[in-house]
Order: sequence, then structure tokens, then C-alpha cells
Amino acid sequence: HKKLPNKEADDRAMELLDLVGFKDGKNRLKDYPHQLSGGQKQRVMIAMALANDPDLLIADEPTTALDVTIQAQILNLLKKLQTKLKMSLIIITHDLTIIKNITDRVVVMTDGKIVESGKTKLIFSKPKHSYTKKLLASEPKGKPVKTKSKNPLLSTKDLKVWYPIKKGFLKRTTGFIKAVNKVNINVFEGQTLGIVGESGSGKTTLGMAILRLIKSNGEINFFQKKQKLSINKFDFKQMKPLRSEIQVVFQDPFGSLSPRLSVKEIIGEGLEIHKKDLTEKNREKLILDTLRKVELDTTILNRYPHEFSGGQRQRIGIARVIVLKPRFLILDEPTSALDLSVQLQIVNLLKKLQKENNLGYIFISHDLRVVQSLAHQLIVLKNGKVVESG
Repeated sequence: HKKLPNKEADDRAMELLDLVGFKDGKNRLKDYPHQLSGGQKQRVMIAMALANDPDLLIADEPTTALDVTIQAQILNLLKKLQTKLKMSLIIITHDLTIIKNITDRVVVMTDGKIVESGKTKLIFSKPKHSYTKKLLASEPKGKPVKTKSKNPLLSTKDLKVWYPIKKGFLKRTTGFIKAVNKVNINVFEGQTLGIVGESGSGKTTLGMAILRLIKSNGEINFFQKKQKLSINKFDFKQMKPLRSEIQVVFQDPFGSLSPRLSVKEIIGEGLEIHKKDLTEKNREKLILDTLRKVELDTTILNRYPHEFSGGQRQRIGIARVIVLKPRFLILDEPTSALDLSVQLQIVNLLKKLQKENNLGYIFISHDLRVVQSLAHQLIVLKNGKVVESG
């Protein structure tokens, strides 16, 4: 839109990255999206939206999946830009705290209809509609599932994920980005380890390393029938039998389900690899039983992801995982893209499944409210290192 020369465009990109709090932007300009954390990607998207000084900015969930500190920075930035550029701002969000702190007026929608609107202070102090009242009352509460188990399930020792920084014509390594740096954790059967930290702190990278989806150094131990397996030494073939026992629920319920597959195909996909001996009849019975476990209607088998809400899609994602009867799950921000009432439902579902199946969880989040209601132990990551645990 501005037809800037390359040098000026790079300078403007750097300026925008600095504005949205993107660290080390100068060295990351040529990075690709897959090399960024969820929070870093979100900041880049915000920078893109601000690039042309718009008169109206529609911010659709601008701080989803960002920790509270970065949320505040981004919201303050949007507010400053709004004043400076005399810019109108529409914020779409499920986070009521954002609405309360930044907006002048609010519109509450459900099922495609506006059910309440008015000045923000009035809506929060005297809500009229039952849905608004429900939203304001919804917040993950309670305590973690009670368990007496002391059986180890997974541990790491001095786990590291370092990415080389290469410069010059010969692309020599001049340093490392230490995404995960000497992390030690222990997870027990029936218990949840919460991992919190700001965007880009290494939370998701740690999870991907434990799943053996990215290269790492250090020990990763998985306990099977009290036998310790050093899975960091396992190759692809050796890991395959363990894949059904070690599973992951992803952050994005919209991007993690294939739009080409029906619900039946999505949930049954893993069974074709890990439960090949099942007959078609038994496979369908298992899929139906799993849908009931995640509290979904069994009539949805032949429907597709675009037909469901975010909360329903996340339940389908959970069903895809538990149909394999795993022992250990990594839950990577599974509630961050959901509104508060649905967050509460998903947290309660995860607790129920943990209690019924003695599951071990690693729960990755930036939201301490959610973590407190699920986690038996907690570690705090910053710049790839554990800075606090307990």
C-alpha cells in the first residue's frame, strides 16, 4: 500500500516489531512462522495490521494465547495508537477482562444474535441477560483431582533444545537460541504438572521435545510397567508403539482438525495405526463410546469440523486422543481460544477423564487461573529455563 523501497520497508518492519514487543526482531526478520512461538506469531499479525495506520482496526482475539503481561502491553499499545491516529477500534474477544479494561461500549452475542449492549461499566455492574450473567460468573475453579499415586510416569533431566544462529557468507554458527535449557521435570500417574510462562518462554517447545517431535539433548524417560524407557534414544520405529500411550491436545481447535475428514474419520484415524485388529463394527463402537466420554452427541459421526463451535471441536480433539487409551497427555493451551464458560466445561471434562483413567497430564498455559484448578505441581519457564517450581 505504501510502496516503500526494501530498506525503508525493513526499517518499518523493525519499528513495528519493536512496537508489539517482539524481542530480537533484527535477527528474526527472515524467520518463517513455524520458527515462532504462538505468542510471537500473534505479535507479528498485530504488527501487520498496524502497518498502514488504519482508520478502523478490527482486532479479532488480538491477545489470545498471550500471557497476561504481554496482553497488557499489546492492549496499551492499541489504546495509544487509537488516540494517536484517532483510530476506531472494534475488539472481538472471549476475555471479559480485556473488554472491561479497554472498551467504552460492549455488545454481547450468542448464537449469532446480540442479546445485550450498552456502556461497558453498566453491563459489568448490572447485566440483564442470562447469557451475560453466565459469562460473568464463569471461571475455572476448584482443586486438582485427588490422587495418592506416587508412581512415576515421565521425567526429563537436563533437557535442551538449542537452535544455532548462523551468520556470514559461510553461515558459521555464532551462537544459539536456547529455547529449552537444562529442564528437569517429573510427572506422576494421575497427576498434572502445570507449565506456565510468558509467550516465547519455551513452553510449547518443551512439550514438542518430550513428544519426540523435535530434536533435543538430555534425558527423556517414560515409565512402562515400572520399567524406565530412555525414549530420547529411541528412533522412529521404536517410538511407534509408545505413540498411543503418549498423546497431545493442541491449542487451536480450528487448525488442529482436518477440514477434509468427518468426525468419525478424525477420531478413528489413530485406530487404523495402533488398533489394526479391530473390526469395523468394534471400531465404530469404540468411537461412539469415546464421543459419550467427551459429552458429545453420537449423531455427529458424519459431520465435519466447520459445523462445530470451538468448544465442540476441542472435545473432538480430546476424543481423538483418548480413543487410543493413552497414559500421558500433553495439553498445550487447550482452553486459550475458548470463552470463559466453555473453558470451565473443558477443564471439568479433563478432570473427569483424569480421574476415570488415572491419566498423567502436562498442562501448558499462560493462564494461572486455569492451571490452579488442574495442576498438582507447577513450574515457571522464562527464556527456556525453569525459574520456579513447586
